[in-house]
Amino acid sequence: MASSARTLDLIDVTPFSAADAAAMEARFAGVGTSEMLGELLTGELKGRVAAVSSFGAESAVLLHLIAQIDRDIPVIFLNTQKIFGETLAYRDQLSEQLGFTDLRVFRPDPRLLAAKDGTGLRWNYDPDGCCDLRKVEPLRRALSPFDAWISGRKGFQAGTRKAMPRFEEDEGRLKLNPLANWDKARLDAYFAEHQLPRHPLEAEGYPSIGCAPCTSKVLPGEDPRAGRWRGWQKVECGIHVPEKPGEEPVF
Repeated sequence: MASSARTLDLIDVTPFSAADAAAMEARFAGVGTSEMLGELLTGELKGRVAAVSSFGAESAVLLHLIAQIDRDIPVIFLNTQKIFGETLAYRDQLSEQLGFTDLRVFRPDPRLLAAKDGTGLRWNYDPDGCCDLRKVEPLRRALSPFDAWISGRKGFQAGTRKAMPRFEEDEGRLKLNPLANWDKARLDAYFAEHQLPRHPLEAEGYPSIGCAPCTSKVLPGEDPRAGRWRGWQKVECGIHVPEKPGEEPVF
């Protein structure tokens, strides 16, 4: 009986808490991005962490930083089946160029799609429900083996992301936002220094690229993410949950 109780206790343990994330934030305050990633990915998070990438407009920077440390880290890509063809081609080009050995593609559950989005048009009347089916549920499956994951979000991308920390707790996992404090100029300089390829849609006016039906061009002076879900009271897909109501934080 005692053995069963211990087993249940182990199952109920949460690997990372909000306090753990806050401690990580304090521990790495002032530490550079590469140094921080190098210490964690070859140390305490080795074998426990995956990178999640949309292979969007600025994804190459974070992926390059990770590839310099460990090309065997799993890279998760969510194919919502509404993705631009240009993004799929860019994903293949970039992952091959950087030498990643473990690209994992997750798709929506076809049974859930048949039951809840049989026409494929849910994005047109319920974008939150569409994102839940095509992004949130697949990501939960993708992250099930991991204790931590790496996100490519950046604070400058929208007004709702300005106070983003580099470490957060997310459903019992540690979420890393290594580029939280990088601005556009720094990203552009990194692209140039390392001669990284750009997403082909960026030059056409898409600084933030998601699913094709819900992504539009951004006008001069708008937030980089203004073209996402234009016309809807929606700023995130549901993967990134706000710390407090009303404070929603590329993938």
